[in-house]
Amino acid sequence: MASNPTAFPAATAVGAPAVAFSSAAVAPSSASAALDELLAGNRRFATGRPCRTRAARQRPFAVVLACVDSQAVPELVFDQGLGDLLCMRTAGQVLDEAVLGSIQYGVAELRVPLVVVLGHEHCGAVAATLGRLSTGAPVPGHLELLADEIAPAARRTRALPGDWAAHTMRAHTVWVRDAIRADSAFAGASVVAARFDPDSGLVSLLP
Repeated sequence: MASNPTAFPAATAVGAPAVAFSSAAVAPSSASAALDELLAGNRRFATGRPCRTRAARQRPFAVVLACVDSQAVPELVFDQGLGDLLCMRTAGQVLDEAVLGSIQYGVAELRVPLVVVLGHEHCGAVAATLGRLSTGAPVPGHLELLADEIAPAARRTRALPGDWAAHTMRAHTVWVRDAIRADSAFAGASVVAARFDPDSGLVSLLP
């Protein structure tokens, strides 16, 4: 992808109200500051004291690759406003070329310093994968791609004591992080893995 900041002009909805919103804080410019802001926002979210705002323009300070699960919406989980995060969502955080290209857009075009791969507990894509491995039953249609991508993590963690689904989600999330880290297209960004617990509302970083 060409690193031309004007290659992807921002779209404006026809008939949208001409109302400007501004974010109270300056967008973090480093990966460390961006991660601090995300974790602080998550604490606000988890304790029921969100203070989300809407940015006047797109200026994301973090790219978030998250699951499509309706309980794991990054802007809510991290208590950030529209324009603060560049989010990609696929079931089980599965990578494909469109996702990688979208992440590269954030890192190369928008100069975003931080990429977060966000897995979550009770993931349906993980559950479907474990069901296929346990019973041998086929996964229908396009869901097979998801199961194929998550299955290696499931096999690696099958013998571990405890919750197989939780082990699989964490192992797969870390694998996706490591795959992004290893790609030279993202050399300019810090890439971290994290897990979201819908029960507590908290996000924790994965080693």
